[in-house]
Amino acid sequence: MVNNIPRTVASPKKFVIGTGLLAQLHDVVKDFGDNAFIISDEFFVERVQKESVAGLEKAGLKGKAEKFNRECTDAEIKRLGELAKKQGANVIVGIGGGKTLDTSKAVAHYYKLPIILYPTIASTDAPCIALAVIYTESGEFDRYLFLPQNPDVVVADTSVIASAPVRFFAAGIGDALSTYFEARACHQADGMNLSCKRPSRTGLGLARMCYDLVCKNVDLAMDAVRNKVPTRALEEMVEATIYLSGTGAETGGLAAAHAVHNGMTAIEDLHHAQHGEKVVFGLMTQLVLENAPKEEIEEVLRVVRVAGLPMTLKELGVKEFVEADWRKVAEIACDKNDTMGNLPFKVTPDDVYHAMVAANALGERYRAEHQGK
Repeated sequence: MVNNIPRTVASPKKFVIGTGLLAQLHDVVKDFGDNAFIISDEFFVERVQKESVAGLEKAGLKGKAEKFNRECTDAEIKRLGELAKKQGANVIVGIGGGKTLDTSKAVAHYYKLPIILYPTIASTDAPCIALAVIYTESGEFDRYLFLPQNPDVVVADTSVIASAPVRFFAAGIGDALSTYFEARACHQADGMNLSCKRPSRTGLGLARMCYDLVCKNVDLAMDAVRNKVPTRALEEMVEATIYLSGTGAETGGLAAAHAVHNGMTAIEDLHHAQHGEKVVFGLMTQLVLENAPKEEIEEVLRVVRVAGLPMTLKELGVKEFVEADWRKVAEIACDKNDTMGNLPFKVTPDDVYHAMVAANALGERYRAEHQGK
């Protein structure tokens, strides 16, 4: 590692968490502009019109909501950017899930506008990081778009997040669960974080806090979201899954878990699996590669079980295991431009393939041992 590469701490300028915040969007927008182009998930557009756009107009500001077309591709970024330009927008607002927010970040970057993000689900840590994941038109991982700065504001409304489908919330727990283990590996390797700098001790500390909050709150937070009520445990979990996971990953770095996830996007059966669901399997693969302590593995699998996350390939949706396909996954995961190199030891595609097979066996054995519990 070149010694003159600095260490960094990266974070959104402001993180706001509370209830009933959708109708108060104008209070945030007014600090950045007076004409908001709102990129919204399809199923949220009507509510955005009634609450956010109405609130903007009542406050003397302009705003328009546009439906996001489901995939963060170069074509979708360009389409939305041209609409924002035509509107004369001077601030971009993203309201929705991870891909909606990544697309919003990319639009704001290319058109040099401030960005406000409003996650409606806590399914990933995408809102807080200076990064967008770009996909191909067929839904496969294309590349990371590294951004020069983090979002200006991230607003987490726990009343909205509590009302989202349980599966999305659980996926966010899966994504956050890997944060500490990947940051720890990257720190041990003195690798590169998502800012393309060396990981900081602050990043490792945030990642550890993320893990501690996830383990502490998973039972009560899942109770809350299953009953669609915002509670203290749910708020702490959202702080972990959105803020601490995002800043911990960006500042601390990623490693094998997310690299394996990126390889898994090549499996057609998994195109409908959530990001965090695939990351969980990537984390299990990383723990096998590391030969992690038994107590660590058991605690990870406990959280996975309580959250109702898949832990085997069959549970993820794989109908038939084809060795050639999964060797391709391993090859993609070991790409020199991905994060597998942040492990503190060298691995080959063969190593990753063998670890994935063993991780699947681990999940199957754990399920059998805890059946009915």
